[in-house]
Amino acid sequence: MSMKEVCCPYFDPEFENLNERIYGPRVYVDNDSCEKCTVVKVDSLNKQGLLLEVVQVLTDMDLFISKSYISFDAGWLMDVFHVKDQQGNKVTDNGVINYLQQSIVTRRELKSSGDPKACTEDAVEVEPESTSECTAIEMIGTNRPGIFSEISAVLAEQKCNIIEAHAWSHNACVACVAYVSDESTSTCIHDPSRLATIEDHLSTVLRPTTITDDEFKGAKTRFLGCDSSTSHKEHRLHQLMLANRDFDESPGSARASFSSMGSNGDEDGRRTTVSIDPFNEKGYSCVNVECPDRPKLMFDIVCTLTDLQYVIFHASITSHGLFAYQEYYIRHKDGFILNSEQEKQRVAKCLEAAIERRVCEGVRLELCAKTSVGLLPYVTRILREYGLTVTRADIATDGGKTKNVFYVQDISGNEVDMDILESMQKELEPLAFQVKNEVLRRTTSMEKESFSFGSLLKSQLEWFSHNYIRD
Repeated sequence: MSMKEVCCPYFDPEFENLNERIYGPRVYVDNDSCEKCTVVKVDSLNKQGLLLEVVQVLTDMDLFISKSYISFDAGWLMDVFHVKDQQGNKVTDNGVINYLQQSIVTRRELKSSGDPKACTEDAVEVEPESTSECTAIEMIGTNRPGIFSEISAVLAEQKCNIIEAHAWSHNACVACVAYVSDESTSTCIHDPSRLATIEDHLSTVLRPTTITDDEFKGAKTRFLGCDSSTSHKEHRLHQLMLANRDFDESPGSARASFSSMGSNGDEDGRRTTVSIDPFNEKGYSCVNVECPDRPKLMFDIVCTLTDLQYVIFHASITSHGLFAYQEYYIRHKDGFILNSEQEKQRVAKCLEAAIERRVCEGVRLELCAKTSVGLLPYVTRILREYGLTVTRADIATDGGKTKNVFYVQDISGNEVDMDILESMQKELEPLAFQVKNEVLRRTTSMEKESFSFGSLLKSQLEWFSHNYIRD
């Protein structure tokens, strides 16, 4: 071998992820430790976003998290979740348990392997076959009565068949993720000029109607293409609403508290209260959230803190009756705590918005029918003609049938007249039509359990690794 030849050592490209592969998530499902709940424990080498992934899996499986303890210490994450199914029972089906375990492990393995699918945060969620030949569209704009009906009408006029759609509205903002196909070929739309025309028409609908609104909100339409799988849909809706700054204007919404003594909610327990206090002893900012309990609450909060680039080191989540108490110990990803009042106020407003944008006080309508072109524009037009506006929508196609779920309110702001719904139901026959009143139940008084994760941190964090359950 020539003296001029240099031998370079070989480094396996997978070596960087070796620790994560060895110490990846270990998921335990325990139905013996707690009488009323299934206990899910997750141990893993911690990576930014892992907690969100775990909570996302539980949320996607429609499991209700009634209690949780989170500890991230010395690079190791230990999560404990007390969960129930939609009927309030333990999770005992072996198939469901195996799916839960595999989903968490598979999601992390894909990310550690560098699989591009993992970047969508939806890697273990199989994309419905109905959207495999569709164009994904993301939209944000200014909210107003009837806007979802207008969006549906525009897409119908442009010969687009809506296969799946999810839309949220909050304050002055609206966000929508939709999957559409060509009406005649039932395939993805490729023509750039046609896409530009669709974008132009959608932007017109999403654009504010006044100059004042235009200064406050923007309208954007984004095509993700035919081979692009959008990220987790509800996570993406949170991101779109955050980008549209729906937290900037909250008339009559939750109030934030920044007192050093903690948060104080209203006496009637009707409001969401967010307080952010320093925990100087351990170098954290402590975020306390008190609000009416509901499914997916923890996901919405963890999702928002993660998107705001904060790392959750410890957390305690409890619920009592109709109220939830959640406590998070966080730092920014750069290692700093929240120091300025301006930063605290922004985080509190973002959390309030994340909690409130999913809460729909109104009437839930479910319509099931055989999939057909023009069904969604027809239904939303009928709703509008009867003086109802859609505040949230979830449209899904499966096995030749389309399920439309709408949360509607009276355009004038009054309570929805059930006689109007009965008349509308007759007009929509023979569609399978169900009405469910979803008005948020109010509480008159709640007593908070005297448990603080701060005291637990002060005593011993080893509690998590040796004794997960305290009931």
